[in-house]
Amino acid sequence: MRGDIEDTPEYCDVEAAMEVLGGRWKLAILKKLLDGTKRFSELKRALPRITQRMLTRQLRELEADGLVIRTVHREVPPRVDYTLTETGRSLDAIANQLDAWGRWYRATRGERGDAEPVESGSPQVERSR
Repeated sequence: MRGDIEDTPEYCDVEAAMEVLGGRWKLAILKKLLDGTKRFSELKRALPRITQRMLTRQLRELEADGLVIRTVHREVPPRVDYTLTETGRSLDAIANQLDAWGRWYRATRGERGDAEPVESGSPQVERSR
């Protein structure tokens, strides 16, 4: 785990989670890896808007945080596989909830034509007060 996360006070658990999962691509990469081990090229094809440099960077960070395992196969040409660790797999429910919420938000926003989501009909997500 990176040092900046270890220095986060206990009351900032959301901040710690966002430090690991924040950014545009990390959860999208994790969501693709929930389907199983993928090669770099498969991830790149599955996420066509990500640059090769950004995919490499995000995968390295996910590996450093213990969510992804990178396996290099000594072949010609070299093959590299990425798979989730148990910690990475623990994000399955969260990734699926965010996926459902994203679909709902896009549909709602498209119907209303503005950026304000409607409360009624939202996906079942528990709210804490």
